[in-house]
Amino acid sequence: MIPRQIIQKIRQIEIRTKHLVNDVFSGEYHSVFKGRGMEFAEVREYEPGDEIRSIDWNVTARLGRPYVKRFIEERELTVILMADVSASGHFGTVGQMKSEITAEICALLAYAAIQNNDRVGLLMFTDQIEKFIPPKKGRTHILRVIREVLYNQPEHTGTDIAQALEYLNRLLTRRCIVFIISDFLTADYIKPLRVASKRHDVVAVTVTDPRELSLPGVGLIELEDAESGDEVLVDTGDAEWRRQYAEYNTAIRNDRDQQFRVTGVDAIHIRTDQPYIDPLLQFFKLRERKFAR
Repeated sequence: MIPRQIIQKIRQIEIRTKHLVNDVFSGEYHSVFKGRGMEFAEVREYEPGDEIRSIDWNVTARLGRPYVKRFIEERELTVILMADVSASGHFGTVGQMKSEITAEICALLAYAAIQNNDRVGLLMFTDQIEKFIPPKKGRTHILRVIREVLYNQPEHTGTDIAQALEYLNRLLTRRCIVFIISDFLTADYIKPLRVASKRHDVVAVTVTDPRELSLPGVGLIELEDAESGDEVLVDTGDAEWRRQYAEYNTAIRNDRDQQFRVTGVDAIHIRTDQPYIDPLLQFFKLRERKFAR
C-alpha cells in the first residue's frame, strides 16, 4: 500500500506540473515536437517550390528526372521517459533530491505529451531494467507514471545506461521521442546512445546537485558512494583537495557533454538548486529556432 505522504506528493506534483504545462510549457512542446514524427507516403515528380532536401536521389538517377519523397505527419507521437532510479538519485543538499526532480520532470513532460494527444511510456532502470510501462494516453496513466517514478523500490542500486538503451533499441521499432533523465554518472554508453539517436529523437536530461560539482571547506567529512556503499574520509579544509575534486567532476561532465555532441543528442542541464522550468524552456526555444531554419 502506498503511504499517505506519497499520495499527497503525487497530488502536489500533478497540480504543479499541470499548472506549468497549461500556463507556460504546452505551446513550446507542441511547436517543437508536433510534426517531427513523419511517415513516408509516396514518391512523386518534382514540382517548382519543392525543397531540394526532399529529393529522392536514387529514384531521380534511375528515372532521369527529379522526384521527391512526400511525408505525412503522424496523427500521434510516442514519448518514452527513461528514468534513472539508481541509488545516486537519493541525494540532494538544497531542497529536493535528484529523484524528486526526476519525478517532476517526468510528470511535466507526460502532461505536455497527453495535451497534444501523444502516448507516453516509462522505462525505469538502474544497472538492470526495473520496469517498463508501455505507452498509453490519459490522466490515469500519467498518474501511474508519476507514482512509479516517485514510489519506485528498485531491486538494484547501480547505473547502466548502456543496457537500458540496448533494451530500448530492441523494444521500439517505430520512431519515438526519448527523454533520458539521469545524472549520467556512468560510462560506456556512447555506442548504444548513437544507435538510439539514429532511430529516435533522443534528449538527455542531466540532473546535478551542486555538491557534486564542488564542496565547501568544512573540515573532515565522510563520503559514501550511494551505489557501491564505499566510504572515504576526506579533509575538505584542504584547498588543493577541493580544487582537484572540482576539476575531476568538471572533466567528467565535459566528457559527457562531448559524447552528447558526437552522437547528435540534445541535452537539458538541470540543477537541484535552480528552477528546472528555465532550462527546459530555453531548450525548447532553441530547438524551435533550429527546426524553423
